[in-house]
Order: sequence, then C-alpha cells, then structure tokens
Amino acid sequence: MHIEFRHLRTIKAIHDTGGLARAADLLNITQSALSHQIKGIEDQAGVELFVRRSKPLKLSAAGLKLLAAAEDILPRVAELEAEFAGLVAGKSGRLHIAIECHACFEWLLPVLEQFRKAWPEVDIDIRPGLAFEALPALRREMVDVVISSDPEDLPETDFTPLFDYEPVFLCASGHPLADRPHVEAEDFAGETLITYPVERARLDVFTELLTPARVEPAAIRQAELTAVILLLVASGRGVAVLPDWVVRHLRGHPDYAIRPLTAQGRTRRLYAATRSEDTARPYIAHFNRLARQEAVKLQRG
Repeated sequence: MHIEFRHLRTIKAIHDTGGLARAADLLNITQSALSHQIKGIEDQAGVELFVRRSKPLKLSAAGLKLLAAAEDILPRVAELEAEFAGLVAGKSGRLHIAIECHACFEWLLPVLEQFRKAWPEVDIDIRPGLAFEALPALRREMVDVVISSDPEDLPETDFTPLFDYEPVFLCASGHPLADRPHVEAEDFAGETLITYPVERARLDVFTELLTPARVEPAAIRQAELTAVILLLVASGRGVAVLPDWVVRHLRGHPDYAIRPLTAQGRTRRLYAATRSEDTARPYIAHFNRLARQEAVKLQRG
C-alpha cells in the first residue's frame, strides 16, 4: 500500500468539513477529483474508508485509523515545511495585522498563538486602530495583512480567501422573534440593535440586510466586547447579528435563540489582503493556512 501526504490531507479534510464538497473547496480541487482520489486509496487498502450514505460523511474503522495517522504526521510535516522555508527565506520578518472584522479577535488570537511557535522571530502585532483605513495602511507598508470581508480591485494587492461564514440573528429565548424560523429586515424596525462600535459599512446586518431593504432599527446600542453584547441580548436589552462561529457555543443554550437572516440565509467570505510581493512569503503563507484551519475548527466546534 502506497500512502502519500495528499491522501492524509484528503482524509483529514473530509473529517474536518463533514462532506466532499466542502473538503474539495478546502483542498482547492474538484469534487470529482476528490472522489477519484478516495476510490484510489480504498482500492489500495482493500477496505472502505467511509460509511456510505451517512450525513455528515463518517469514517469507517479503517478510515479512523488513517485519520489518526494524518493527525499525527501532517502537523509534523507542516512544522518541517515551515522550518525549511525559514532556512531558505530567513525566519525573521514582520506580521502587523489590521482588522476590519471586529469579531475576529476571538478567531485570530488562537491563530497567532500557533503562528508564534512556528515563527518565533517574526514580529507580530495587531492594529485595530487602523481598521477604518486598513487598506491604505497596507499600501503604505504600515501593516502587512488586512483581515476583511470586502475585497477591492486594488493594484499590487492580493485578497486570499480564508473562509465563509454566515451572519446570524441572536435574541433572548423569550423574545417574540425567537419563535420565528428566520428573520427578515422588517423585523428589526421595532428593535434595539446591539452592534460593535463600527461604521455601518462594516457591519453585515446593514450591508446584507437592512440598508438594501431601507429598514432602520428603532434604536442602536454599541458595545466593544462580544461578551457584553451577549449579556445585553440575554437580558432582553436588544438583538444582535453576529458571525455563526462567534455564537457556535450558544446553540441549544436556554437563554438564546439563533436564527438565519431571511429564509435563504446569508453567506460572507473573509479574506487576508496582502501586498502582492509579500503574499508568497513563507510566514505569510503559513499564517493564511493556519487561519483557514482554525476557522474550520470553530465552525465545527
């Protein structure tokens, strides 16, 4: 049996994402190519690696053994790749990050914790104060990465996709809207909307729902911290719209109700913007890879 690193990455991607389509996106290959690769692994092993017709797709006993090998081997390979790349390109550098996504602190900090261990000589900093003019700061080399959900067609600037997320509605479990299967723009007209202290153009609830529908909340209340927003919502002081990965731990919580925005829901994508000349730098490429991996963990958590 001949096992390659790509086989290990495939089995882990399918396990992490729970399906072929999302795994193919994560691996940047077609679903057809992924299915062919799975068949090739099973033909070599002589056993089925997945429980067929299960949703989400589940690993068989043999598949779990291969997954255990992947989870043991791939992190070590990634560390070696980072170390070797550092030897070639130099381990020192600068990674100053500006954030246009206010909720991203809770996602970004675990990423940076992993990053600093692989790149101890890279200077890391987060510049939230530049959030409103982050892209001009990137071009002026004041920062090196901008986390944004609003890609622009800018010269010598790359927007690397990180992950998709869904903005979701959050209210107290006793709120009248908690009984709805979803909420529409008009439902906000009589509500106090609790948001981060960010301009409307950077808030999904406005860009994706309220502004196009020309609906204005009854009142807007701002809070700097996610924990405070959650406290206010649970206390019946208002409603909020937050990324799905921020409220993942509240699903099933007796104090909250989480509902989609509209019957179809809304999907947004987060990007890492970098200067084109820097995108391929080993430590920046490693940061982007870690960012995608951490997002998958959060969304499945």
